[in-house]
Amino acid sequence: MNRVDGKVAIVTGGTQGLGKAIAMNLAKMGAKGIVTLGRNEQRGEEVANSIHQETGCETHFFKTELSDVNNCREAISFALKKFPQIDILVNAAGLTDRGNIVETSEELFDKMIGTNVKGPFFLIQDAVKDMIKKEVKGSIINIGSQAALTGQPFLASYSLSKGALATLTKNTAFALLNNNIRVNQLNIGWMASDGEHQIQTKFHGAPDNWLEDAAKEQPFKRLLGTEEVAKAVTFLASNDSGMMTGSVIDFDQSVVGGYPFSPPKPPTKMSL
Repeated sequence: MNRVDGKVAIVTGGTQGLGKAIAMNLAKMGAKGIVTLGRNEQRGEEVANSIHQETGCETHFFKTELSDVNNCREAISFALKKFPQIDILVNAAGLTDRGNIVETSEELFDKMIGTNVKGPFFLIQDAVKDMIKKEVKGSIINIGSQAALTGQPFLASYSLSKGALATLTKNTAFALLNNNIRVNQLNIGWMASDGEHQIQTKFHGAPDNWLEDAAKEQPFKRLLGTEEVAKAVTFLASNDSGMMTGSVIDFDQSVVGGYPFSPPKPPTKMSL
């Protein structure tokens, strides 16, 4: 089940956390080759080597700044020099810096859109061009967020970016129907990862043991794990997901629109 034998995959955000887990799981499930993309070259090379050593899958790292279109194009070209084709593209990288509608700067807005929308758009564009040329029935998986549906006030530009990514997912899936190239998205909820730990301690002043306290408040008494999300991505990449395309799937321990008594509201007024 969920095998991707002989497939070649590109995974963004592959230097840590979810991207690393996705790349590792694809390798364990039979991928022939993987190219991970990220900004930290040392960590990227270390992760690529560890995947190869543990699974035998040929794995390469390419340093990439997703907001740079030329760099994204170079990443696809790099992958095609290492392997004959691209079967799977996973856009797992994401910027989650905080900022509400009042305080978000133009710099943060542009950075958010560049990483979370612009990069995935042009990676998809060049990957799809090659898939069409070679008649590859590929699979593209975008990692979205429950914030795409509204999001917390302090995630203004982030929520916007993930909403745009969901529209990109559906638009691209429809455009590529007759090519049998599938495009799907996972809107994940609160997940325990390296990046989330940095966010909680940097932006929210959380103590180092914040995860233990946060888990106690959740229905399943834990946060999402990177490995379980990675398994869901592998399912979407594999033939087991059949003709599923254009799906934006909520993967969280909440039900959108459900509340115990009255609709939720922000805890305080917006202030300048």
